[in-house]
Amino acid sequence: MSILNELQKASLSPTAGLTGPDKHPMDDFLRMDRMPHIWCSTCGIGVSVNCFAKALEKCGFPLDDVVVVSGIGCTGRVAGYVKVDSFHTTHGRAIPFATGLKLANPKLKVIVFSGDGDIIAIGGNHFINAARRNIDITVICINNFNYAMTGGQVAATTPEGAILSTSPFGNFEFPFNLPFLAESVGAVYVARWTSLHVYNQTNAMVEAMKKPGFSFIEIVAPCPTIFERQQKMGDGLDRLRWYCENSEIRANAKTKEADIRLHDKMIVGKFVDKERPTYLEAMNTHYQERLGPKYKVYEG
Repeated sequence: MSILNELQKASLSPTAGLTGPDKHPMDDFLRMDRMPHIWCSTCGIGVSVNCFAKALEKCGFPLDDVVVVSGIGCTGRVAGYVKVDSFHTTHGRAIPFATGLKLANPKLKVIVFSGDGDIIAIGGNHFINAARRNIDITVICINNFNYAMTGGQVAATTPEGAILSTSPFGNFEFPFNLPFLAESVGAVYVARWTSLHVYNQTNAMVEAMKKPGFSFIEIVAPCPTIFERQQKMGDGLDRLRWYCENSEIRANAKTKEADIRLHDKMIVGKFVDKERPTYLEAMNTHYQERLGPKYKVYEG
């Protein structure tokens, strides 16, 4: 409990981590006036937001050119905490909104930061078509295996056998394998890490944001208030220990082997890193070949 208490104190303290009399290390990237955040103690979302801020710092992008789009749900609240242009969209519509931003202004660095229910279930059709088209956006998906904000219903990623409000006798539905889904529909970069792997997920975010095309990162995160409690897995710190003992890091593993089962070891790492033309590159090349000099290359 002492570790948990220290984490709670740090998250609530407005002066935690100051490098000078007035400046917090994340002041340039996060809206400190909106802290403390809404997420539960030991939820994994805040960890990934901090990793994202670190990744932005490492990338060195002009923040005026960075846009974050989130949907509805616990992770959907990320858009309200990042100090860049951000949009909190309707349920399942973060990716088409991000697509419109990128096509209207290709110079923007557009990141979708939302949850598994919003991106994969409600917004699943948008996910597969944006990846198929190779829209030049980065999708960061926090996977906590349930619809947490609405009471813990079964989601498209809920492992078989999990107890939730809509599966009191255990989930019988087969869940999506997110890395396999992303690769199969055309993503050029695919990785999976957990809330424990802070350096790995930060580096993955850097790689994904610098990668032209549709890049996808799954972050497996604890939901201690609902998912872990219902499975009697302890709190978020207990879950981090479980990640430490049961995450198997593999380089270039086959995504079809990356299924997540309730109590089995899970594969993490970078699965896919390949090249293919982005949507706008393919469009410009196609019309240049068909129309010749009459075609003016689209640049926004």
